[in-house]
Amino acid sequence: MLYHLHELGRAWMQPWNYWAEANARMFGAQGSWLSSLPGASRVSAGYELMYRIGKDYEKPEFGIHAIEKDGKSYPVVEREVLKKPFCRLLRFKRFADDAEAITEFKDDPSVLVVAPLSGHHATLLRDTVKTLLQDHKVYVTDWVDARMVPLADGAFHLDDYVAYIEEFIRTIGADNLHVISVCQPTVPTLAAVSLMAARGEKTPRSLVMFGGPIDTRQNPTKVNDLATEKPLWWFEANLVHAVPPNYPGHDRRVYPGFLQHGGFVAMNPERHFQSHWDFYQDLVKGDLEDADAHRRFYDEYNAVLDMPAEYYLETVDVVFQRHLLPKGEWVVRGEAVNPGAITDTAVLTIEGELDDISGQGQTRAAHALCTGIPQDDHRHLTIEGAGHYGIFSGRRWRTQVYPQVRDFIARYSGQ
Repeated sequence: MLYHLHELGRAWMQPWNYWAEANARMFGAQGSWLSSLPGASRVSAGYELMYRIGKDYEKPEFGIHAIEKDGKSYPVVEREVLKKPFCRLLRFKRFADDAEAITEFKDDPSVLVVAPLSGHHATLLRDTVKTLLQDHKVYVTDWVDARMVPLADGAFHLDDYVAYIEEFIRTIGADNLHVISVCQPTVPTLAAVSLMAARGEKTPRSLVMFGGPIDTRQNPTKVNDLATEKPLWWFEANLVHAVPPNYPGHDRRVYPGFLQHGGFVAMNPERHFQSHWDFYQDLVKGDLEDADAHRRFYDEYNAVLDMPAEYYLETVDVVFQRHLLPKGEWVVRGEAVNPGAITDTAVLTIEGELDDISGQGQTRAAHALCTGIPQDDHRHLTIEGAGHYGIFSGRRWRTQVYPQVRDFIARYSGQ
């Protein structure tokens, strides 16, 4: 009943949220006589803080409509390439009106960005995608909120995740494709490429893995400890709930996004409290730029999705508790996952020095598994001073990480 109680509380809070938003505007809007009253800025700031703490956060848009390159602006159009019940394969297509740019765009390598299905929407990788668009044709896995998927569409297992990635690679074509996986999907992505290689299928030219749990026995973090200190039945009994009847996926068993979000916040509660206090102070001082940056961050951070229960539980079991991939014991739909079967795909792993989600060494472990790849086609980067999100988003990503990723992809393109 927890999910149902959450929905009841959310519905009960809606009038208060509308009231808080209206008061924030009345006491803060220019031209409103209430904004000229003594202390109006503090009243407005308090109401907006109340509104943002209690409001619903819907899935944000990618909002990538143009890119800047060599001092010129080029429009970008988001297109749906393939639609599956639990995921959409999107392409961000660049357009130009001069022959030189058109030829350059046409010759750029293709990149499939496999976004994590671990609580947040794929839009969390907006900065990653926008930066990659400067030099690549970019495709992204846009995972669907499980509460929006009707029961008639069936279950979604970890094996299905692997199969989805295989299908996406075939749809795009592996000839000049490079696959980037961020965090959680490093495991199913490596499995997908391994299975394709073992069957003799064409594999992507390179595989770039960011901060993922390839082998969580290496430098375990608090996230890893939580997954191992409780038995699997505990996760099913305490974290899996049925979707309420007001959603298309009603009665589907899921790991609700609001529980995952609570876990995110609980990892650094002081940081989030301070961030909200700073937001209040910025509003009072009239520092609209910093206040708007806070809004943008939490509009993304607070927007979460539900995960199918079977997929979530199998991930905890296979990846975090039994470590089947690094042990060489993982079997997907009757086929053994053997990364050693990969021979024609270069591998780059990237870790953050201060990553508190995937500890150092967990992603790098992929190199020891990919024994069939020539040593010259292995590369690893550790980004000093970077946390988990800093390796694929923000200033460090754009200035330190991306140039090396771009050059690595270029090295294995067009051969």
